[in-house]
Amino acid sequence: MVLRNHLAAFVLVMALQLTNALYFHIGETERKCFIEEIPDETTVIVNYKVELYDPRSGGFMPSSPGIGMHVEVKDPDDKTILSRVYSSEGRISFTSHTPGEHVICMYSNSTAWFSGSQLRVHLDIQVGEHAIDYANVAQKEKLTELQLRIRQLLDQVDQITKEQNYQRYREERFRQTSDSTNQRVLWWSLAQTLVLVTMGLWQMKHLKSFFEAKKLV
Repeated sequence: MVLRNHLAAFVLVMALQLTNALYFHIGETERKCFIEEIPDETTVIVNYKVELYDPRSGGFMPSSPGIGMHVEVKDPDDKTILSRVYSSEGRISFTSHTPGEHVICMYSNSTAWFSGSQLRVHLDIQVGEHAIDYANVAQKEKLTELQLRIRQLLDQVDQITKEQNYQRYREERFRQTSDSTNQRVLWWSLAQTLVLVTMGLWQMKHLKSFFEAKKLV
């Protein structure tokens, strides 16, 4: 029972990590960026919808088709995976090829269309098997309900495996960073010790010469 509870908690945490729905406000010249830690060879789908602030009602209304969003995605090596202008509502898909922090940036493609008004952007980021449309898969591959459920479980196991591999990758990176830092600290300590010993020897030699010159020894 305890093991089952731990497994359920782990699956819940994974589900919360692999799907993120939110909204944010953005001005004319603002650029909003989000960081997602993504394993390698993982599909990511970003759904978004832009709403325009209405000063008369004090709320937000659906934006006109002319208002678009420029979306840019960069991988952990700062290489651009995706960079293009979309409409006021869209669906973006890309696949990660390098594990690590991917940066997703969004900003308005023009400032003239909403004349200083504020935009509200609804954003839903789905990672891994959460990005798969299983209803569409079942229809295309003509799967039964049991076959579809097995397919979902296999995809979940595959995603958990990728997450575990990514955690091992992070641990290895952290270990390498720690080893490198410790080595630098060690060399710095040795260099400080060498400088102190050298200064001490030089001072002793200088004092000896001084005493000899004064005929104190």
